[in-house]
Amino acid sequence: MTFTSHTLHLTARGTDEASAWYQRAFGAEELTRLVVPGGRLIHVQVRIGTLTLMLADEFPELESFGPRHFGGTYGAVYLHVGDVDAAWQRAVEAGATVIRPLSDAFWGEREGQLLDPFGHRWGLTQHLRDVPTAELQKLTTEAFSQPG
Repeated sequence: MTFTSHTLHLTARGTDEASAWYQRAFGAEELTRLVVPGGRLIHVQVRIGTLTLMLADEFPELESFGPRHFGGTYGAVYLHVGDVDAAWQRAVEAGATVIRPLSDAFWGEREGQLLDPFGHRWGLTQHLRDVPTAELQKLTTEAFSQPG
């Protein structure tokens, strides 16, 4: 097992299916798999580009639950890619649900958000241009000052 300073741990119902889905949708490579007696997966390590994910099945006895247990997720994992349109299409074809459609954002990124079949939110983004902080603040204020 190898870890980096930015390893994320995601819990899901159906980690075996999640690993296979991340391979189809994001080109993940599975590195390690550990099974506990009874068949649950305690550790499935995958790599997506430079991102390392540790995946595990739910373990209620350890108070470890996936987003479905709580009725949703609290955040998003962002993948910065070279061709966001191609990455987006691949994820949608694999069964991701569009939360926020892919678009060119005022902060200089082409981005959107998806929900995977396991309840985790993913942002896919591609850098388009650098936006100076003063301009970014102006654009942010304008964007959030408009009615709803």
